[in-house]
Amino acid sequence: MTDMKKRITLDDIAKEAHVSTASISMILNGKHLNRFSPETIESVYAISRRLGYENKRAKWTNNILLLVCPSVINPYFATIIQGMEQEAQACGLQTILITTYWNTERERWVCEFAKDPLVAGVVFAMIPQQPQLVQKLHETIPVVAVGDKQNELGIDTVDVNNFKAGMLVGEHLLEMGHTHIAYITTSLNSEHSARVRRYEGIKAALKQSHRHDVKLHLFTEEISAETELHTVDIEHRTGYKLALRCLAEKPQVTALVAINDMVAYGIIDAIKDSGHQIPEQYSVCGFDNIYPSNFTGVGLTTVEHSIIQRGKSAVRLIYNKISRHDAASRDHDAGAVTRVEYQSRLVVRRSTMYRLPHKPEGV
Repeated sequence: MTDMKKRITLDDIAKEAHVSTASISMILNGKHLNRFSPETIESVYAISRRLGYENKRAKWTNNILLLVCPSVINPYFATIIQGMEQEAQACGLQTILITTYWNTERERWVCEFAKDPLVAGVVFAMIPQQPQLVQKLHETIPVVAVGDKQNELGIDTVDVNNFKAGMLVGEHLLEMGHTHIAYITTSLNSEHSARVRRYEGIKAALKQSHRHDVKLHLFTEEISAETELHTVDIEHRTGYKLALRCLAEKPQVTALVAINDMVAYGIIDAIKDSGHQIPEQYSVCGFDNIYPSNFTGVGLTTVEHSIIQRGKSAVRLIYNKISRHDAASRDHDAGAVTRVEYQSRLVVRRSTMYRLPHKPEGV
């Protein structure tokens, strides 16, 4: 005799949740949610997942994957998202894109929204600013983050070693003869680990040179989530502004390193608008190797971070998790974290060049 899997009904969920069948229907269909407490909604979502309930709406949407990123104005994030979309389509997953603009309240809302039974998994295109919230979400549904190598994050990641990337840039500029280097960045704090790790990597490279004449100068500006949202060109604008400060306050600097390629474009424009030449007078480096950096008019020295490939890998990883996300696999995978690391590679273009040692006039 063939065993038939019992079809889970709204009544089954209602019995465990201790609310009416009508209430279960409204919650699972997203109707009149203001009538229920957050605790009741979360409980109904959790029970429906555990019991394996499927409704017509879930079948129609065919597995929703949330893609979360700060913004799409930077080609870095736009390219990662496109890689994710390509792989999601190949896997038969539907996607919803959510932007946070580095707003922690927005990230908190994402973690709550992801508890809806229609959501199959969440992919962050950056390292979450509130890892504890995402770790808790990871206990319920598959979560993957694309970003910086962090062993303590507690969720699955597809990453690069930004510390190593920083060292590659630092070593390159030392080889080019630069002794005074500036690091130009937007908000630099623990919520933006990649920016910090790149800075630390450059510092480490300079320290390992054992040269007392080598100095690293930091120029940073705190950018609020509100400014991120309402200022489309914030990265270019910040690079431009901080580069002008650097030229005025640290005339000994001959190389400027941007936190990413978009900020580097602002630096390049500031240097040229000030009447200086690149690379004859100033060398400029970035990170990520977004596609405009290879344009003839840009030619930016930067670090290759396999953007589209990492987006695809993140979705492949989460698709494998979704495919076997049942009670048995959750118990088996408890405490296990998967990491996929892509190697950083320096791409040298014409924005950097060898700098001859300075000779006093008349020598």
